[in-house]
Amino acid sequence: MPDETVAEDLLRSAGRAERRGGVAASAAFWAQAVALTVDARDRASRALTAAEAKYAAGDFASALSLLATAEVGPLDDLGRASVERMRAQVAFALRRGNDAPPLLLRAGKRLESLDPDLARETYLQALVAAVYAGRFSRAEDQAEIARLAKSGPREAQPASHSQLLLRGLALRLSDGYIAAAPLLKEALRLYRVQSPDLGWLGAAYNLVAMDLWDDDAWFDLAAKQRELARASGTLSWLPFALDYLAEGYLQAGELSRASALLLEAERIDPGIRQATLPYVPSLLAAWRGDAATATQLTTALVREASTRGEGAALTYADYAIAVLYNGIGKYERAGAAADRAVSAGDVAISPWALAELVEGASRSGQHARAQVAADQLSGIAVASGTAWARGAAASSRALVSGITDAEGLHLEAIDLLSRTRMAIHVARARLAYGEWLRRQNRRVDARRELRLAYEQFAAMGVEAFRERARRELSATGERVRKRNDTTRTELTPQEQEIAELARAGRTNPEIGAQLFISARTVEWHLKNVFGKLGINSRRELATALMPGLTQQRGA
Repeated sequence: MPDETVAEDLLRSAGRAERRGGVAASAAFWAQAVALTVDARDRASRALTAAEAKYAAGDFASALSLLATAEVGPLDDLGRASVERMRAQVAFALRRGNDAPPLLLRAGKRLESLDPDLARETYLQALVAAVYAGRFSRAEDQAEIARLAKSGPREAQPASHSQLLLRGLALRLSDGYIAAAPLLKEALRLYRVQSPDLGWLGAAYNLVAMDLWDDDAWFDLAAKQRELARASGTLSWLPFALDYLAEGYLQAGELSRASALLLEAERIDPGIRQATLPYVPSLLAAWRGDAATATQLTTALVREASTRGEGAALTYADYAIAVLYNGIGKYERAGAAADRAVSAGDVAISPWALAELVEGASRSGQHARAQVAADQLSGIAVASGTAWARGAAASSRALVSGITDAEGLHLEAIDLLSRTRMAIHVARARLAYGEWLRRQNRRVDARRELRLAYEQFAAMGVEAFRERARRELSATGERVRKRNDTTRTELTPQEQEIAELARAGRTNPEIGAQLFISARTVEWHLKNVFGKLGINSRRELATALMPGLTQQRGA
């Protein structure tokens, strides 16, 4: 039975819960207050606010139900436009597909005469949604969003970071990387001096940091957003923060930390939204050289993305396949997959795929295509200016240069990448340099670089590239035994993790699900573990994994 006194008490409780970081509790109080509100106008207004709270808490079904209550009204023009905007936001949260950009575009246009600031914010959301929709976003919608974002009223100088971001991201989608980079770099610089945001703004800046190859900003923003989302219970954006951070750790070669974050994301109640597509798990399997799992995950990625209209996932799948094939030495396939990823022109992933294209094409005889891609990456590196981008560009140029220039470029790449967090790319630069040295018959120099690359890949669990380094070392005359040789007793980080889980009683499928690898791959790793530890069954793991024992065995 409606009771305004109780409704107002609930709203005060909602305010207290929100101040304490209890987003879900605050949303629950708001929803209860709506049910008890007497006045129809107040009920509609409160239902809209309650829907926004439920959206933040990740309860999208309740958000939609409350929006239906709000639409009963009465609402003024701003209220009705806000409902339309909220529905578009929920559409993005549910699918991240190509239905969200036109919905947000329409809501932004409707808001222009009612609340220009809110309209600009909505156009930014439409741009983020268009990034995810990628090739499935209608060209006319994307062009209209970019036009409206760039044509808004000028702010007083100096412009705020949000204004620079809006125009920069619009330029990125309409005019390309080089045109947008100065605005986006300045927006990111200004944004980082303030407290981080969750939601659309935080997601936009994560994408910008990744696109600019700014590893420091990427890690800083993603880590802060994860902690903020955890502390506040903002479950609608926590999966994004976890994915962004997991991918950062993956590119840095910290595969176990990436796996732990992915596992945390899996445990989040998805509400009624479709499951998050396996972007990072597919790339994780690719870096591990697990062809079976990588193929399975990228196939699922493509299938589900095509159904939703989430075009960025198709580009990501091609990028992951390119990494996999470059690792296992199937360079023509790597080049073909990378070429598809580059041609999509998507934010972040398409520029990253240029490095894979240069390697795949240059090693499969497609020298002209490799040169074009290396030139493209060099232009991006100049616009970005980061050590990561410049190092990647130098490594790519080394692959397409003559003998006179190649060595200096290889050394430049190693030096620049060593200044970044991206250890996996440092190891790849060393591998490329070692391969080049061997082909110049400088075997002693080649062994030094290849041995370093081999050890780094082994420590990270990057198996396919480790095997490439092993083969190259063997070709120099240095004997390097395969990792499954029973005379090697040191466990890799991945083998250690699998062994610990097996000791705890997990089955192979359970271990595979947690680490995003196939049960067959788990079985293969356990066989290697048993051989290294000199045991025959899981029952013996408890003793074999006692502290110090594995070190003693390797002594």
